[in-house]
Amino acid sequence: MSYQWNWGVFLQPSASGDDTYLGWLFTGLKWTVTLSLSAWVIALIVGSIFGVLRTVPNRWLSGFATCYVEAFRNVPLLVQLFSWYFVLPELLPAALGTAFKQSNPLWQQFFAAMLCLGLFTSARVAEQVRSGINSLPRGQRAAGLAMGFTLPQTYRYVLLPMSYRIILPPLTSEFLNIFKNSAVATTIGLIELSRQAQQLVDYTAQPYEAFIAVTVMYLLINVTVMFLMRRLENKVRIPGFIGGK
Repeated sequence: MSYQWNWGVFLQPSASGDDTYLGWLFTGLKWTVTLSLSAWVIALIVGSIFGVLRTVPNRWLSGFATCYVEAFRNVPLLVQLFSWYFVLPELLPAALGTAFKQSNPLWQQFFAAMLCLGLFTSARVAEQVRSGINSLPRGQRAAGLAMGFTLPQTYRYVLLPMSYRIILPPLTSEFLNIFKNSAVATTIGLIELSRQAQQLVDYTAQPYEAFIAVTVMYLLINVTVMFLMRRLENKVRIPGFIGGK
């Protein structure tokens, strides 16, 4: 039996009756973008802090940062997601855990997925920040200190601005990965893009149209991110330095 293509399925009323199936996909797209951008903010801030700690001349701070990176980098993403969603509420103080479990299920799923994706990606960002700082000539740190900067000021005004420029391409890859990794949130029920596509298939039995549409949406997200990051790379590029013309 040949497959019956039906591109008009997207304009049909959805099973819930309050939207079309195309509207379902856009709702999933909204949650995917919101989740990914929120998680990226966490990943960039936390990853930068631990990346810096891995390079400071203090073995306790450096060792603590190393433990953090190895813990989040070596546990599968799906296991971390289940831990945040199912295990953590049981470990919290009783009142806080009960409040979390009695809150809106959608927000429970969103916050668990946001923390999971953000901290998982922060371990990878931390390694890139560490690599960027370590790739700089040692004289830059010494020069900053010799000019009268404190160590935090040397990182703030000398080391981090240069290292961010160097690691911008791998940071772009991590930014793209966080959009793709957001699909794991479907396993705890968050109505992100891939889950909406699966529901569309369940109700209409039109899998090819659904997943072609989702593929196009993911591609558009990635192309937009790559375009913006390439513009940023060109803007911060230093002539005569790494990546400069």
